[in-house]
Amino acid sequence: MIHCEIVKKLVIQHIILALYIILLVCVPLGVILTLITAPRLAINVAVTQPVVLEIQNSKNNLTSPRVITSQPLDHDELFLRQASKVDANPSRQLPKKLAFMFLTTTSLPLAPLWEFFFNQTSDHKSLYNVYVHVDPTQKHEPDFFGTFHNRIIPSSKPAYRHTPTLISAARRLLAHGLLDDPSNYMFILLSPSCIPLHSFNFTYKTLVSSTKSFIEVLKEEPGWYDRWAVCGPKAMLPEVPPEAFRMGSQFWTLTRLHARMVVSDVEIWSKFNKSCVRKDMCYPEEHYFPTLLHMRDPQGCVSATLTHVDWSVNVHGHPRTYKPSDVKAELIQNLRNARLSYGDGSRTRNDTFLFARKFSPAGISPLMNIARNVIFNDSALV
Repeated sequence: MIHCEIVKKLVIQHIILALYIILLVCVPLGVILTLITAPRLAINVAVTQPVVLEIQNSKNNLTSPRVITSQPLDHDELFLRQASKVDANPSRQLPKKLAFMFLTTTSLPLAPLWEFFFNQTSDHKSLYNVYVHVDPTQKHEPDFFGTFHNRIIPSSKPAYRHTPTLISAARRLLAHGLLDDPSNYMFILLSPSCIPLHSFNFTYKTLVSSTKSFIEVLKEEPGWYDRWAVCGPKAMLPEVPPEAFRMGSQFWTLTRLHARMVVSDVEIWSKFNKSCVRKDMCYPEEHYFPTLLHMRDPQGCVSATLTHVDWSVNVHGHPRTYKPSDVKAELIQNLRNARLSYGDGSRTRNDTFLFARKFSPAGISPLMNIARNVIFNDSALV
């Protein structure tokens, strides 16, 4: 009887030991398999890479996947790297689109005019996208309505004059445009003081018919050497020697190919992403883009900006600002008729300005008064 009890206890002990061993082996294996097979947490995906959304459209089977970011990325580098992998050519299955990129601090005081521009007819809605970069630390005015509603890019960060943060902001806008829609063909950088000078139809046809970017590329302008050396006498070397340095307007229109070139760039950007030693010569946003494109693809650029500005008046580094009393039909016609200044001295082209700045926020009322009959009236061209 005692022998049976001993055997029984030994059997129970072996069973318990076997179960214990099974638990030690199977539970970690199950955890490992779960980690391997389970989907990544959404928050991790949102932080480290854009989320791919398949847009379903029963009426149009050609609708392409669109990529958006649901949360800001911790590092611009990750976001830019993702954008650098997109196709440099626009989708052939869908119409080419214009990407209008507004770089502002708090608001868009001329938004009503742009709203009119974008909505002249319902046919235009499939031909453009709007992206807005704002300072997230500033209070936004309640004017992001209509076309601008929910168009603030989530990776927006503060951007300050006399710093490379303005370049970073433009690069973020380009990255969002590239990832958001494969049909975005031309990328237009605009300020809150910019206005359109023509109808959407005229603007669209002009830009989608071009195979080149429009960016002012100027060589050996007054003060160019001081600007080249603004971060230090050897800060640009060896990647950007003095003879490769270029200057130009902050506002440009880039092809999809050049937009991807900008977001892919690391080498040249590293030379401009530095603090300046002289504030009065520190305008890196006017140097980086023309220098990069001049060095990488000068033949792919029309060396002129499509945004008119009047530098005959210079107030602390700012051009003339048009007051409400300046806004008349004659002003619009003069801006349209002004000849572009080509950095390469071209005399064979005869492009027209499509945009103009700087217009005072107070000028929105007189601008709206002449919008239909003058600004967006193509037959009024002379």
